[in-house]
Amino acid sequence: MQVSEKDIQKLVEQVLANITGQAASNTVSYSASEIALGDGVFTTVDEAVAASKIAEGKMRHVSLEGRRKIIQAMREISIQHAEELAKMAVEETGLGRIEDKMAKNLLAANKTPGVEDLVSTTYTGDDGMTLVEYAPFGIVGSITPSTNPAATLINNSISIVAAGNVVVYNPHPSAKKVSLQTLKLLNRAIVSAGGPENVLTAVASPNLDTSKQVMEHPAIRVLVVTGGGIVVKAAMKTGKKVIAAGPGNPPVVVDETADIVKAGKDIVSGASFDNNVLCTAEKEVFVVDKVANALKQEMLKNGAVELKGFELEKLLKVILVEKDGKYYPNRDYIGKNAEVLLAAIGKKVDSSVRLVIAETSYDHPLIWTEMLMPILPIVKVSNVDTAIEMAVKAEKGNRHTAIMHSQNVTNLTKMAREIQATIFVKNGPSYSGLGFNAEGFTTLTIAGPTGEGLTSARTFSRQRRCVLVDGFRIV
Repeated sequence: MQVSEKDIQKLVEQVLANITGQAASNTVSYSASEIALGDGVFTTVDEAVAASKIAEGKMRHVSLEGRRKIIQAMREISIQHAEELAKMAVEETGLGRIEDKMAKNLLAANKTPGVEDLVSTTYTGDDGMTLVEYAPFGIVGSITPSTNPAATLINNSISIVAAGNVVVYNPHPSAKKVSLQTLKLLNRAIVSAGGPENVLTAVASPNLDTSKQVMEHPAIRVLVVTGGGIVVKAAMKTGKKVIAAGPGNPPVVVDETADIVKAGKDIVSGASFDNNVLCTAEKEVFVVDKVANALKQEMLKNGAVELKGFELEKLLKVILVEKDGKYYPNRDYIGKNAEVLLAAIGKKVDSSVRLVIAETSYDHPLIWTEMLMPILPIVKVSNVDTAIEMAVKAEKGNRHTAIMHSQNVTNLTKMAREIQATIFVKNGPSYSGLGFNAEGFTTLTIAGPTGEGLTSARTFSRQRRCVLVDGFRIV
């Protein structure tokens, strides 16, 4: 199907708007002169792709051991600059918390799988031997968000380079400084470990037009995008292979068998982490009535503040925007601290308060609107079956992330089967699903819509089969 330039331009505008919840016209604009060229940063997309082609050719001759050394160097430099990049991200985007962004940067550096993720398979029999190995695609194009700029770039770069690829990035304009600084640091690490220059590239002034150029450039074989359904549609329109993360509205179910003390602490920790900008974070709670008050009390002990009545209504008028019968988060409060939200209605609290909670009805806008800010609606229900049913509906079929607190295996199993989420966290904060203070590897690109799930090096590779007939069978 042929797609007009106008159609692609319109879709790209929607992509960038959807990633941060901001209209394209409201994104921060910088001139190329503000970002120094070099270390993978170029003036135009064509220059970036040309450099990537040269780097791709050189990467083909880098051994697996060479890739291991490169990945190790990328990890080390990311760890060294984790705090610096976290501060840059908060200062530039105004989203989240420095300490939490630092934690995400370290998580991406330490727990993103490297070359070890590429495990070859061999089949032998009477007719010989067949070897299946993971090979790179070549040049990958990636559009990255403003919500997790450095962490996403660290995570994706390690995965993509471990598979032997090179990358052309188009960072979100409102996070371009921290994104390009991350890219420069990683490139320096790659070169210091004996790798080629310009394995990671980008333009100094990313914008709507450069995003369009990256998405449709004929030399770019695969696209990696993050955001809502519009992002996926825009990428699909290019006709390329797409690895795409979609929207999430993760529900939490708490039944009467749960460890309420732990559940209260975990829910506050997960929902308030980086001020709820992670797509995996708890967005609404469905709790069995019998333990609802106890759960709220534990949440209040762990840094939550509950709003009721006129205070809640007053805050909703500030943080929610109604348009054409639908509700949207007020962009001015996305990713802001709980104390900032409360200050907007004249309620002063200290910095230890991390989360606003409020008891609501099932049809409340907070249940159905992905707010990306530290406010969490709580719905009391009569039994766990009702809670699971409501949670499935509130998740909207995204199959992204869900959380449940329960000691009942039957209930946990039912929830897992009904919700069909890519990540299902049992008895822990949502970020456990990313391997943070939990087992398993991490990723910042959770490709639910396109089926890859939690991405790693093998996600950014293609299988190649080598068949030797009547040979190498030694038994």
